[in-house]
Order: sequence, then structure tokens, then C-alpha cells
Amino acid sequence: MLKNYLLTAFRAFQRNWNYSVINVIGLTLSLACCLLLFIVIRYELSFDRHHANADRTYRLVRHFTKPRDGYNVGIPLPLLAALRNDFPELKHQVTFIHDLHGPLVAAEDVRAKGTMRRFQEASGVAAFAEPEYFRLFDYQWISGNPATALNRPGTVVLSEQLAHKYFGEADPMGKKLKINNKLDVLVSGVVQNPPVTSSIPFQMLVSFASLKQYGANTNWDDWGSSYSGAQLYLMLPENTSAEAMERKLVPFLHKYVKGDDAKNQLYELDPLTEIHYSTELSNYSERTIGKEMIWAMALIGLFLLITACVNFVNLATAQAIRRSKEVGVRKVLGSSRLQLVRQFLGETGFLTGVAVLLALLIANFSLAPVAELLNVKLQATLFNDPTVLIFVVVLAVFTTILAGFYPALVLSGYQPVLALKGKMRGSGSGQLALRRSLIVLQFTISQTLIIGTVIVYNQMDYFRNADLGFRKDAIVMVPIPEKNPGQLEALRAKLTGLPGIGSMSFGISSPSARGNWWTGFRYENREKYEDYSVVMRPADTSYVRTFGLKLMAGRVNLPADTMREAVVNEKFMTKLGLKKPDQILGKLIELNGRRIPVVGVVKNFNTNSLHQDTEPCIITTHRDAYGNLGIQVSGNSAQVSETMAKVGAAWSETFPEFLFKYDYLDKTIADFYAAEERQYALFRLLAGIAIFIGCLGLYGVVAFMAESRTKEIGIRKVLGASVSHIFGLFSFQFLKLVFLALVIAAPIAWYFTDKWLQDFAYKIEIQWWMFAIAGVMAGAIALVTVSFQSIKAALMNPVKSLRTE
Repeated sequence: MLKNYLLTAFRAFQRNWNYSVINVIGLTLSLACCLLLFIVIRYELSFDRHHANADRTYRLVRHFTKPRDGYNVGIPLPLLAALRNDFPELKHQVTFIHDLHGPLVAAEDVRAKGTMRRFQEASGVAAFAEPEYFRLFDYQWISGNPATALNRPGTVVLSEQLAHKYFGEADPMGKKLKINNKLDVLVSGVVQNPPVTSSIPFQMLVSFASLKQYGANTNWDDWGSSYSGAQLYLMLPENTSAEAMERKLVPFLHKYVKGDDAKNQLYELDPLTEIHYSTELSNYSERTIGKEMIWAMALIGLFLLITACVNFVNLATAQAIRRSKEVGVRKVLGSSRLQLVRQFLGETGFLTGVAVLLALLIANFSLAPVAELLNVKLQATLFNDPTVLIFVVVLAVFTTILAGFYPALVLSGYQPVLALKGKMRGSGSGQLALRRSLIVLQFTISQTLIIGTVIVYNQMDYFRNADLGFRKDAIVMVPIPEKNPGQLEALRAKLTGLPGIGSMSFGISSPSARGNWWTGFRYENREKYEDYSVVMRPADTSYVRTFGLKLMAGRVNLPADTMREAVVNEKFMTKLGLKKPDQILGKLIELNGRRIPVVGVVKNFNTNSLHQDTEPCIITTHRDAYGNLGIQVSGNSAQVSETMAKVGAAWSETFPEFLFKYDYLDKTIADFYAAEERQYALFRLLAGIAIFIGCLGLYGVVAFMAESRTKEIGIRKVLGASVSHIFGLFSFQFLKLVFLALVIAAPIAWYFTDKWLQDFAYKIEIQWWMFAIAGVMAGAIALVTVSFQSIKAALMNPVKSLRTE
């Protein structure tokens, strides 16, 4: 029986090869996209699930209601000891992690005794951690003891990858490393590389007991200051809920934090399994994705599959009249309706099987570029992953039923007497309405994606070209590793006068930065600090000139090593209720116990990415906080490269124990929107595929209509109809369907894109012409698709088309 079904399916494929090819191409593309999206979605949903106690592990975050509403993942250092003291049940189930941001690591060269090799590591590689770290987070140990590896100062645990990188094939245990030229540590353990699906991806864990010797980024006894890289994680006892623990943390907070600081904040627990999806908060992997985006990818994959299945249903029902006599003969010979349903589902299954095989090949070859496009680290191939293969089987069965069930019911339901007399009509009102509805569905999906792509493109174009209030082109940012007396001055002297350098400035960061130094302040003689925080931008007196900030009133700071004067932005001034820049000049502000005068006001510049609003900002001298050198360069690419080579030589001469590196500011700012760029690329690709699949089906339907209406077209031509008239006859009815699809797609696309735009403080307005562009594009594509077959039918010789059979 199965053999007969397959043989019949193969003969049907041969007999209607052109329509079969259209179906196979559509199904292949949609199945390949579904498969790739499934792999990406599974990757995103698997983050941090590899830890045995992931469901009981939480990150402690602080929720501030004032001076501004928001969250901070940085935890004050004294909180750890207090938490262990007040909650004995958490003594060994709470741990502190202090990130080592991009350290320079010097390793003992095993091939040349007495020499060291230096490695510049990226952020998210190294951190200070306690022994309890390994109670909460699972690592596979190769060497060392998790209970004792980090219980002494001067010890470090490495991943297998880093151990091989630093020491080759030699045994790393007991070998020496030097971190940032100031902390010596010995390797006390080696673990397997952490999974790529980890929000805590550290491969170098230095004993937390070494942090005091190294120097923390915040005060050890200050409950008010914090560093976003210093985070606290805890594992709750089995019978304790997160809500119950958060209630206990309220009196705990008020015990150690007093006054308004206690009233204006709460301690909340952020589940470890949700950290990857918390787009508002940072994590150590520096990569998040909203669950809305994940479900959007799943929905788009389903839409593509529906689009391809619509093609199948459309073409199958359109061809039903051809197979009516076949059905009649089979029924007369004793075939039951169930057998006919099986036969037609078998034909669909045959085509689906061919499409699945082709989709597997396409997906396998596309896996690497898709992974690069979406910034995912996929390690397995399609053919050695059982979960993927199971998904393929389920997808094939689902597609066969979705695409083949209705046509099978239609074809198997023909009455044998009418079928054998040739009285069946393939263009009955029911089937015609169905085909039109399915075409509308296809183009609704396509136009929704096109509208989304147009809106996302315009938002991305706004990001690229928005006036940020400062110069970002031709600015190079060079990290400064240390600030010993005379070093900054020596470097400036070496760079001054070099060809290609226009201006340079030492500062904490560029005007727009991912991380900000927030602080409270007191204005003039007011009794209390203001009920909002401001952003600090410590920088030298060249900062305004180098980054092209626009001075509205007053002057820039005079040279100093400490905070002596302040330049503020417009937002700072207006937040105080002042309307003119001159009104704030000479006024005093108190920062960290120091009262300094405001000497200048600059126009607003974006202190963050365009996701957030511009914040009130203070620019003041503070040499100890300078972490970057901004250099304005000029010339063509070759000249800039030559200039940077000279800068590198001067930098290396000033900091001989460190490695020189730099970044272009415009690229750094573009990286703020890397996630949105990936979304745009994905939408653009999937919208194109959806349009292509829809047009394949439209082409097939028009081809069949032209074939079935051959005599009608011949009669019209004999009666004087022109080619343009016949072309319009075919085109107009499909353009109406495309317009109807636009009417349906527009509110759907508006809802989802408007919701997406809410994530940005600076965003475009959704305009009517964006929907019009989508309609024109879809209409033009449909018209081109229809035109080939309709013109071909119109040019046919009426003598041939009117011949009797």
C-alpha cells in the first residue's frame, strides 16, 4: 500500500512538475528558515540552564525610586558580610563577583625561563570570586579542588582554554601569572571552558581575598557607593521563595542604610535564568535579548511556514478540476474516501520530504553566516544533534498535515458520477473565495514584514545620523592603564605636534558611554541634596574642544588635578528650573563634600545611547578618574594608520608594561545599536523570503488561471480585446487583494513596531508613507509576478486557443 502511495505521488510530481517545483521551492525555503530560527531560539532559551541549581539562584539588584527610577546591579561591598551575619542559612549560599574589566595578563613562558608573555584579555573573561562561587555555579574540574582553590590570596583558577593559551601543553598547576602588572597569582585549579550559553562566562577566577591587595573600584565600608561589575548572587534554601526573601530584605536594608537612602531603594532578586533576557540590566556576557524578540522570531518562522503551505493549498485546489476524473475512477473501482485522503496526504508528504532534505542542506550551509549575523555561538551541526532531527521530523509531519489536509478533503469528496461526466468546476465560489483569502493572508504576512522592515530601517538611519551634540567622526579612544605622576603629561608632550593630530583630551570616557558615574549634589545653600542624580564626566580642559561640545555661556575649566570648577550641560541647568545659561554661572555646587563654582554651560549632548534620555551632566577636572585619551585625527586612511603607529610608539614608551590598543569612537557608538542592526538584518532577510514565497504561489495560481481560461481569452481577442485589456483583467483582481492585505497588515505592523519603538528615548514618528511604501512595493512585486503569465496568455494565437479538443 505504501509503495503504491509513493508511486502515485511520484507520478503526480512528474505530471505536474512545474507546480510541484513551485511548492517544493516554497516549502524548502520556509522549512530552512524554520529550522534555523528553531536552532537560534533554542540557543537563546538555554542560557544559564546548565547550572544544577539555576532555578534557585538569583542576582541581588537594587531598585531605586529616587533620585531616579531605575535598577543597579552593582552591590556595595559591605553588604556581603552583613548578609551572611543576618541570614546564617545563606552563609555558604551567597557569593560576590568583582569583574576584572579587560585585564592585561602576563604568563610565565615555559619555553624560556625567566621571561613573561603578555595577553590583553577582553571584558567578561576575568573576575575576583570566592570559594562559594563554585557552590552556586557548576564547572567541570580538570585539576584542583573547588573547596580550596580560591580560599587563599594570590590564587587563580583558569579554564582549559586559557591554561593552554598561557602555558601550552605544560601542566599549568602552580604556574605564575601577573595581572595588570600589579598582582601576582599562582594557578590553583583548571576547569573546562564554561558553556557559551552563560551570562557568567568567566574563564579566569582570582581569589576574592586578593581584591584588597589589588584595589577595589569602590569603598569597602561605604553602603552608598557601588561598581556595576561587583555583583552578588545567592542560592535560596529549597523551601524559601524569592518573594519571601525580598520581604526579609526590607528590614535588613533599613538596619544598615539610613534616612532617604533607605526609603528610596529596595533589594530585589533577579532570577539567574532571566538575566539573559533583562535588556534593562547589564550582565557579564554583555549580551541580552528580550523574550519579545525571541517570540517574534518564532512567530515569523510560523508565518513563513503558513505562507508556503498557503501556496500548496492554493495550487492543489486550483488543480482539483484536473484530477476529478481520476478521483471518479478510483471511487468507482472501490476506493474509500479515507484511502483517497491517505493518497493525497502521501503526495503532500512526498513533496514535503523532498523539501525537508533540501532544507536540511540549505540550513546546514547557512548555519555559520546566520550565527555571525545574529551574534550567536552555535557549536553543533544539524546532523549530529538529536533534538534538531526530532524537530525536523515533527516539522515535516506538521507541514504535511497543514498543507495537505484540506486539498485531500476537497479532492476525495468529489462525487464519482459528476466527476466522470466532467461536470466538476474548479472555480466554484467556495474554492475561489478560499484561494483569494489565502492570497490575502500571504500578502498580509509579507506586507507586515515589509512595513516592519521599513520602520526599523528608518529608526536605524536615525541612529546613524542623529546629532549627538558632539563630534564622533575621526576620534580615536585610547585606554589609559595607569596614572602615575608625570605619565599623562609625558604622553601628551610626546603626542603634541605629531602630524595628523588636531586635539587630544584625557577623560573618564567619551561623551556617550555605556557606563556612567552617577552622583548626588547640593545646589548653592540648599539644605538637602537634589532629589535626582547627575552624570559625572571627569576630563581635562581640552575635552570640550576635542569632542566638539558647543559652549553656550562662560568658559571651560582651568587646568587642575582635582575638582576645582564645573562645566554643566543644558539639562543640568533646566532641571534646576533655570532658563538662561548666565543664571547658573558662578553658582556653587557641592560634590562629595567639595563646593565648586559653575564656570560654563554646554549644549546638551547624549550622555548615553539613544535608548536613554540625555541626563544632567557635570564636566570637571579629576585626574585620578581619567581612563581614556581621546585623539582627534585627520587625513586619509593611510595617513591615519601612520599617525596611530606613532601614537602607539609614544604610548608604549610611556607604558612599557602594557599593550597598546584603541577604538574609533564612531564604531563604539555604532556598537550601542548592534542588537537593533541584527534585528533589522533579520527582518530584511525574512521579509524578502516571505515575499518570494508569496510570489511563487501567485505565479503558480496565475499560470493555472491563464491555462484554464485559454478559450475565454481567445474569444475576448476575437471580439477585439487588446493585450493591455487582458493584462488588466488578470492584474486588477490581484491588486485588489494586495490592497486588502495592506489594510489588514497596516494596524498589525503599527502595533508591534510602535511597541518596539517604546524602548528608545529618541525615536522616529511612524508616518503614513511608510505603509504606502510597503503597499507600493508589494503591489509592484505582485504586478511583475502576474505580468509574465498574463501577457503570455494575451499574446497567444486565438486560433490555437479556440480549437476543439
